[in-house]
Amino acid sequence: MIPFTGSYGIDDVQFLLEPIGIDDTPIHLKESLIQSGQKHYSEMLSHEALPTEAYLKLFHQGMALNKQRVAEHLLILAEKIVSTRSEGITLVSLARAGTPIGVLLKHILQRYFGKSVPHYSISILRDIGIDQQALRYILQNNAPESLVFIDGWTGKGIIAEQLRVSLNDFAQRDGIEIKPELYVLTDLAGAAAVAASDEDYLIPSCLLNSTVSGLVSRTVYRPHMAELPHFHACVFYEHFRAHDLSKYFIDTLLEEVDYLWPRRPRFIESQLNYENLRNLSKQFLLGLAEQYAVSHVNYIKPGIGEASRVLLRREARLLLLQDPNAAATQHLRWLAESKGIPIAVVSESPYQAVALIKEISK
Repeated sequence: MIPFTGSYGIDDVQFLLEPIGIDDTPIHLKESLIQSGQKHYSEMLSHEALPTEAYLKLFHQGMALNKQRVAEHLLILAEKIVSTRSEGITLVSLARAGTPIGVLLKHILQRYFGKSVPHYSISILRDIGIDQQALRYILQNNAPESLVFIDGWTGKGIIAEQLRVSLNDFAQRDGIEIKPELYVLTDLAGAAAVAASDEDYLIPSCLLNSTVSGLVSRTVYRPHMAELPHFHACVFYEHFRAHDLSKYFIDTLLEEVDYLWPRRPRFIESQLNYENLRNLSKQFLLGLAEQYAVSHVNYIKPGIGEASRVLLRREARLLLLQDPNAAATQHLRWLAESKGIPIAVVSESPYQAVALIKEISK
């Protein structure tokens, strides 16, 4: 099998995804098909446009604003991985948001901890689960206890729960137990096993789509292939190569890690109260659902990362901001204004941003 690495190098990651061609589905039609139950969100992709110069400027501002914090949190995660996987490490990032984080961790583990580790990126989808064929491929050469699942952040904790359910199902079907532990930069839902922070801060990679993730699309599920020995799929946007910022993102953050490493005292991991985080998230989301007559919690996307995804590729009804002038949400304000999405201020929100998905009348 020829390794598929997107626009990354073979020393960065191996995507366990099958590149395919797929027709674009307009966002309004996609939303209707999802909400009517006719199709799962993962069966469709909408057209991905390149970011404008004005929006790219916001990305670079976000990098300048947050690269130090991201670098600190990457070092915390790397130290945690080393301390919790003494028998070996296999990084398994959850495509797509987890992929850049996994690439960075692979290089940090090699450079500062002397650990040369494999890094795979695989698909996990809400209500469908993790790509079990990809897991089987990884386990051909790596011990189950070495696997470390990587993502960028948690929103409501849906993917963390999906990981638990999927790996329980995998243990039942294949007789192999894998720890359902998710490692993230920041955990807003109290759902991760290890998180460097619980702050809702701007992780710059959330501003962009494929051009910061190896030119790879969100993962695609093909129901007719589910029982066949195929991985989940993706689109490889090779024609975007001239606009690719994937290597820039990795190189810039590794430079920041290089700067921080000799100057640190050892970074202190936030002492997270996971139970409090879970309770806070649940109560706030229930309150929003009641206040805005939201019929299902899936239509509420808390946190900068999740709100960015909604405004980039879903139909948004409303953007809620904790502070209408915060630098961390400047790109969200730009997206909302350019798409005519109303903005409301919720100063008591525990999150800097929340997006509500527009519900389609049945």
